[in-house]
Amino acid sequence: MTEKLLLLVDGSSYLYRAYHALPDLRSPDGFPTGAIHGFIAMMKWLRERYPAEHAACVFDAKGPTFRDDWYPAYKAQRAPMPDPLRQQIEPIHEAVRLLGWPVLEVPGIEADDAIGTLARVAAASGHQVLISTGDKDLAQLVTPAVTLMNTMAKPPEVLDIAGVTAKFGVPPERIVDYLTLIGDTVDNVPGVEKVGPKTAAKWIAEHGSLDGVVAAADSIKGVAGENLRKALDWLPTGRKLITVVTDCDLTGHVPDWPALEALALREVDQAGLQDFYRRFGFKTWLREIEGGALGAAAPAAPGAAAAGAGAAAADPAPFPAGPPLPRDYETVTTWERLDAWMAQLQAAALVALDTETDSLDGMRARIVGISFATEPGRAAYVPLAHSYGDAPAQLPLDAVLDRLRPWLEDPARAKIGQNIKYDLHVFANHGITVRGYRHDTMLQSYVIEAHKPHSLESLAERHLGRRGLSYEDVCGKGANQIPFAQVDVARAAEYSGEDSEMTLHVHQALWPQIEADAKLRHVYEAIEMPVSTVLERIELHGVLIDSAVLARQSHELAERMVALEQEAYALAGQPFNMGSPKQIGEILFGKLGLPVKKKTATGAPSTDEEVLQELAADYPLPSKLLEHRSLAKLKGTYTDKLPLMVNPATGRVHTNYAQAVAVTGRLASNDPNLQNIPIRTPEGRRVREAFIAPPGHVLMSADYSQIELRIMAHISDDPALLRAFAEGIDVHKATASEVFGVPVEQVSSEQRRYAKVINFGLIYGMGAFGLASNLGIEQKAAKDYIDRYFARFAGVKRYMDDTRVAAKAQGYVETVFGRRLWLPEINSGNGPRRSGAERQAINAPMQGTAADLIKLAMIAVQQALDAEGRATRMVMQVHDELVLEVPAAELEWAREAIPRLMAGVAQLKVPLLAEVGVGANWDQAH
Repeated sequence: MTEKLLLLVDGSSYLYRAYHALPDLRSPDGFPTGAIHGFIAMMKWLRERYPAEHAACVFDAKGPTFRDDWYPAYKAQRAPMPDPLRQQIEPIHEAVRLLGWPVLEVPGIEADDAIGTLARVAAASGHQVLISTGDKDLAQLVTPAVTLMNTMAKPPEVLDIAGVTAKFGVPPERIVDYLTLIGDTVDNVPGVEKVGPKTAAKWIAEHGSLDGVVAAADSIKGVAGENLRKALDWLPTGRKLITVVTDCDLTGHVPDWPALEALALREVDQAGLQDFYRRFGFKTWLREIEGGALGAAAPAAPGAAAAGAGAAAADPAPFPAGPPLPRDYETVTTWERLDAWMAQLQAAALVALDTETDSLDGMRARIVGISFATEPGRAAYVPLAHSYGDAPAQLPLDAVLDRLRPWLEDPARAKIGQNIKYDLHVFANHGITVRGYRHDTMLQSYVIEAHKPHSLESLAERHLGRRGLSYEDVCGKGANQIPFAQVDVARAAEYSGEDSEMTLHVHQALWPQIEADAKLRHVYEAIEMPVSTVLERIELHGVLIDSAVLARQSHELAERMVALEQEAYALAGQPFNMGSPKQIGEILFGKLGLPVKKKTATGAPSTDEEVLQELAADYPLPSKLLEHRSLAKLKGTYTDKLPLMVNPATGRVHTNYAQAVAVTGRLASNDPNLQNIPIRTPEGRRVREAFIAPPGHVLMSADYSQIELRIMAHISDDPALLRAFAEGIDVHKATASEVFGVPVEQVSSEQRRYAKVINFGLIYGMGAFGLASNLGIEQKAAKDYIDRYFARFAGVKRYMDDTRVAAKAQGYVETVFGRRLWLPEINSGNGPRRSGAERQAINAPMQGTAADLIKLAMIAVQQALDAEGRATRMVMQVHDELVLEVPAAELEWAREAIPRLMAGVAQLKVPLLAEVGVGANWDQAH
């Protein structure tokens, strides 16, 4: 369950598979299209199934790589690419780009190395990484953050750590050793003669690693032992060839490297695809775009699509397409027609409302036009600020808003929208507080199926079999995109009117599903809808920033960086460029003779963070380099950049809280991301000093204490956990007391640390391997700790077992409040995928319930503030914490009321506890 995903496709590994699946498929003019077809089917399926922030399709570039220099016979036996496949390479690249994917080819390195580098950088920045590949070599990249999927297997095969171990008999960190022993015939890398997968796995299990096998070579008997001894001189080269390089310099190939923003998935180019499908004869996909197959669903699993069972690449629509809906969209340009529509709005039971604006940022947007709908198929568009050469006469904006204001601000007039928070901001920019919103189709979808896309376009296709105009259809895209004010009024009326009436139409499909389920209705009506308006108010108010504090911090960071440079020069015995990996390498490994830990793709000694951390344990200069890098990142990302995001009119930053993104129900903050401010270093924590209270106020931080462990105690009903929380005992000490068999008062700090890792690790599905890695102990010892934990906390074990059974039976799990979290893979025939879903089943109710609780807290606090006419304002929500701006006169009230309100939003089997801190700035409030 993750909020950030990088999706990487190993394009080169799929070319031949896609080609051989449909070798005889050709366009009407005879051009080969089998590989193109298979590739498109896979890319469409991946994007629908795994919505991601960032992605790339990576291909091998033409020409030799550094491995050819190491071993001239590398891949020498490969036959030339068949001409029919070679002809399809460029069209495949074109199709992938039209589908919105960045395409990456890096001369001099293989696709595997680019993928490995991207995966490492993404994982380090907090992403989960899914690599779609058929290449077993990439199994060495698998970590808790990196998973492989072979999309052309039937069914698609997913390999996490457990899956790699089950498939190959060795864990991911031993895949290189395993492959070195068996060799790679595809790449012409010899292994040990007559040593296959079983023998390699057996040797590694017995001796721990390839180095262990080599050390024991003289004791290994039989022909295999003889062959091993013959290969000893070769094995280091073989291992070098097989190891995926993960520190390639992608500068010039990924803009702003190592940032990942250039790899953001783009919108699908529907017009470009339409031309492409027509050129290559893909009639089914062409009909989808042109509307001949309304509502085409997600593409079939690519393994099936590429198997040649037919030319169609898409499953039937989940809702069959009926006859086209009659459409009656009126453009309102006279007071008479506006008054006629106003009468309809007053009489309607529910009105869909949509704004067209001059900006996608709701807090800065101004209205260009407004549309209404009272029934599907029928709508009105009121153009108000279209400005182009021959634009028709339009009603005056301010006068129309004055006419609409009583209806907009009347809470008794029921309204509906798609993403109402945006429109609330837009109307607020014009001095109007819209009341009476009863429904939001985006939130309805989020409550029913959080794991799927929630755009109006997606909802209409998925639930109605309808396709509508996109923003790009009317405004264009890229550098040629025009402001909405320059869109032809007739075209704007078609687009905006459709948005309004389609919103009503989608509501008719979604609302009955929510209305029929009491739990879903509670989540929708008691949590998601009310918190949406609370978030709008928090965003609009913003949080005050002291840019001078950030400027001083930037100056101090710069001074410290200069001092570090001088210290580094003294240790090196000469000045050098601390931003140059080449010069750093020359100093560390040439002049100072430090041991080389690994090499870059070009064969130079690596100076990446992992290497420097390892060297810093024994040598002083690498430590200085690491500190310098850390401060440079902090300065560039936060202390320099955050002041640029301050609204000059308010002196505040106004973040956006994305409500329908995380499948667990958690909020996501962006522009700026206030939930990602670094707090692990003193310098990072100081950034919070710049978040200040205005004169006469203080900032208050109110944070739920150990919320997920309390939720675990509640849902597991474990007596020992319930007792610890009921008696106010330190839960980590209580756990240590049970696991280590000592009285609570005798628990050592080290035992408490172990218990804390166990407590949180089990919540997140950590097994013995992960626990051993976190604690730096043997895997057997970690397993013993887990066994002891479950023996003492039998209720937790019972909860985990029962949850797996329930999830398999119903296909989803729920939070305490009824939020539904679907698990599509819970009954998968693929063991690793099923295991992953089981871990999600255990963790999701806790993450989701914590998300529900903080949302309920926000609602309760805002209601209390409004009811009592308080001047206190919520200014931020960060994870399980609320930050409030409190006038000095209300501080005594807030100290008592805020934690009480937060603790009172739900009655669990253990007490909820919210702790508060107060200060002139956010840091002091902690």
